[in-house]
Amino acid sequence: MSKITALDTYDVRFPTSRELDGSDAMNPDPDYSAAYVVMRTDQPSLAGYGLAFTIGRGNDVQKAAIDALNHHVAGLDLDEVIDDLGGFARRLIGDSQLRWLGPEKGVMHMAIGAVVNAAWDLAARAAGKPLWRFIADMTPEQIVATIDFRYLTDALTPEEALTMLHAAAAGKARRLAQLLQEGYPAYTTSPGWLGYSDEKMQRLAREAVAAGFRTIKLKVGMNVEDDVRRCRLARATVGPDIGIAVDANQRWDVPDAIAWLRHLAEFRLAWVEEPTSPDDVLGHAAIRHAVAPVPISTGEHTQNRVMFKQLFQANAVDLIQIDAARVGGVNENLAIMLLAAKFGVRVFPHAGGVGLCELVQHLAMADFVAISGNKDDRAIEFVDHLHEHFVDPVVIANGCYIAPSAPGFSAQMRTDSVAQYVYPEGPAWCMPVDTAKA
Repeated sequence: MSKITALDTYDVRFPTSRELDGSDAMNPDPDYSAAYVVMRTDQPSLAGYGLAFTIGRGNDVQKAAIDALNHHVAGLDLDEVIDDLGGFARRLIGDSQLRWLGPEKGVMHMAIGAVVNAAWDLAARAAGKPLWRFIADMTPEQIVATIDFRYLTDALTPEEALTMLHAAAAGKARRLAQLLQEGYPAYTTSPGWLGYSDEKMQRLAREAVAAGFRTIKLKVGMNVEDDVRRCRLARATVGPDIGIAVDANQRWDVPDAIAWLRHLAEFRLAWVEEPTSPDDVLGHAAIRHAVAPVPISTGEHTQNRVMFKQLFQANAVDLIQIDAARVGGVNENLAIMLLAAKFGVRVFPHAGGVGLCELVQHLAMADFVAISGNKDDRAIEFVDHLHEHFVDPVVIANGCYIAPSAPGFSAQMRTDSVAQYVYPEGPAWCMPVDTAKA
């Protein structure tokens, strides 16, 4: 019987701060990074890959948290994991001593998410299917068995989830064919980083429209006059028919958010993302009520399914972002997507960061085929950075993600990229020796 032999982990960092890629009002100089995990088996050709996304310092802390899970994984029978992905996730989350560090949030929960995602990647590879198709081919009962409904049953019970999934199954074959033919809509943040000049923003916005994107997103929140100017330039650049979303990255207190957004309302915003603390459910509700009909959103830093449940119950959001690497892996994201479907809230997955485009496309496509049945009223974020470091990078055509066909979760990084950017000893991080002074 095949066994999982080890979790190998790597602190991989990319110096994106040098060009201000990824810059916003809260995070002015990120170095996009990944605590990267390889779940090895005794079959040399079969492994699972996952990551937790960070923005530089602290990536070593995230790696250490993943390393702390090794004893839960190494030595397990392969079938014991891939045949019971729900049980596997619950065992990791249920380690009471490690759970104390959350519970179910923060660095430890993200570490569990990376390992759980690696297990899903391994299961999909063993089945010879891309992850989105692996999930779509599961029965409703199999999907529900992967989800931890603890703390959710006041909003969604396993029986309700089964009813929803059985109802969605009726149109699954049609939606599968539609996805393969059309892809999944994308929007792009590539023009919108706060550190970019006006000229660079306008050039990239024009290029985005020419490439077929129907929505762009701008970072805001540092200076209201600058935000008004940039939104006005962006609207003049893309025209009246292209959506413009804005993202404050948690910059404002609730009263500040309301006042600031009234200055931006004239630009007919597609949505406003993370206007305040991601933990402030009632704050989001107050902002949404005060600036309606401007749509309000959050989610990329929302720490678990329980927080999403409260956002829905409080009518605090018009749409949400999910993140493949923030919560406890595929299992918890399935729960969040089911909750969103029940409450009628649109899902626009977050994908700014290394590897997140590669990962989250699978979740959105599985949601369309097997859960919500919707994709035309939503989109996946796309950022044109660092895809060349992945074995199976995203493919974008006419503003849409093309459904991956290679087995797995698209999380495997290129071996040479890991060697080049591993921190601190990788060549990308080593200062050249000044031989004149040696």
